[in-house]
Amino acid sequence: MDLSGVGVWSIPLRYGDPAEIAEAAAELEELGFSAVWIPDIGGAVFDAVGHLLAATRRMVVATGVLNLWMHTPAETAASYASLSAAHGDRFLLGVGVSHAPLVDASEPGRYRRPMAAMSAFLDGLDTAEQPVPAEGRVLAALGPKMGDVAAKRARGVHPYLVTPEHTRRAREALGDGALVLPEQSVILCSGAEEARAIGTDWLRRYLALPNYANNCLRLGFSPDDLASVSDRLFDALIAWGDEEAIRRRVDEHRAAGADHVAVQVLAADQNAFPREQWRRLAAALL
Repeated sequence: MDLSGVGVWSIPLRYGDPAEIAEAAAELEELGFSAVWIPDIGGAVFDAVGHLLAATRRMVVATGVLNLWMHTPAETAASYASLSAAHGDRFLLGVGVSHAPLVDASEPGRYRRPMAAMSAFLDGLDTAEQPVPAEGRVLAALGPKMGDVAAKRARGVHPYLVTPEHTRRAREALGDGALVLPEQSVILCSGAEEARAIGTDWLRRYLALPNYANNCLRLGFSPDDLASVSDRLFDALIAWGDEEAIRRRVDEHRAAGADHVAVQVLAADQNAFPREQWRRLAAALL
């Protein structure tokens, strides 16, 4: 399983038109991206993984990340075994505890003791009829406690909406053996005004979730930065500008210890496939 280089993190690859998903995934592989990452915010995520694996030959397909509240360990382990048997060692299982406002929306009070919930889910993967090996999974670790669990029970971490400084801290905490695979949101644009128009409301929605807000505070941002979506915070979390600006940010993650960076392109239409932007980034990054 090649988890070097640069990958693509994409909502359209999860929820878009199936025919275009297959076509786009095949092109991303030909362009040289080493992995595609898809979210899990409801629906048949393992079917989506299987569709992407079938559309490609070498590329890693990863969940970024599986919401553990939406799946049982037994279901997850059986799906992992089935997909790995059919497509080889190309499915990376990213697992996360999600966020209280999202989980509790349908069942108030369900989201509690997330660290215990993660430990129990991993126990279930370990004791399933066909266990998911530790080297086949990574955890969505933002804070140090979840990072400790990842160091002991997974292949590494896949943190979302983070900075190169977070990557540096993760590498320092996990040591040399684990994988650090951050997501980096990017906007290809001509200037700050266009970047803010595309990214501010998108970012504000994430900052309303406590896990992301608390992570930003740990990184040294202030409550005012979060409330206003300050330029300082925006520029730290979203890389924007031309291809060279995006390349610099990816290089910063690598210098900080990232093994692989999953680039998420933000555009005016978040549901559209940003295929031209992917092509431009491939030429600059790969």
